[in-house]
Amino acid sequence: MPAPKVSVGDEIPQGTFKYVPYTPELDDHAICGVPTTLSTDAWKGKKVVLFAVPGAFTPTCHINHLPPYLEKHDEFKAKGVDVIAVVAANDAFVMSGWARVEGLKDKILALSDANAEWSAKLGLDQDLSAVGFGTRTGRYALIIDDLKIQYVEVEQERGVTVSGADAVLAKL
Repeated sequence: MPAPKVSVGDEIPQGTFKYVPYTPELDDHAICGVPTTLSTDAWKGKKVVLFAVPGAFTPTCHINHLPPYLEKHDEFKAKGVDVIAVVAANDAFVMSGWARVEGLKDKILALSDANAEWSAKLGLDQDLSAVGFGTRTGRYALIIDDLKIQYVEVEQERGVTVSGADAVLAKL
């Protein structure tokens, strides 16, 4: 992946995501929920950990990337994190389905970055057309404090290192 267009100290670009907010009714897997819009403006005055995956339900994302964030949820909260979010180019319904399978409930927001538009503003999108995936989010992590980037790291190889839960926790 190329270097990001943003650095530590930069303000995040304004953007919106679609997502299905958790409600207990979603525990009945016959219900889909209704997508709503979340603006990055909602993160004003908050500490946010956002990590991006190329796709929900894909092996590395599903097995190695997301689960440690959920397992360490309380550690993130103890370090003052207000919001933990995972973002991918999948649609809001797929992200909601993935969140339900993983048991995220209201602990981690599963955000849809349609066509990786917001990630592209960061320089963190990638073209995976060669494997039939189209434009996707890269695999990266951000720590955002009051809309300013405190940490930005991008995986340069396959796997999860600098964007993983342990790496991000160590930077909080």
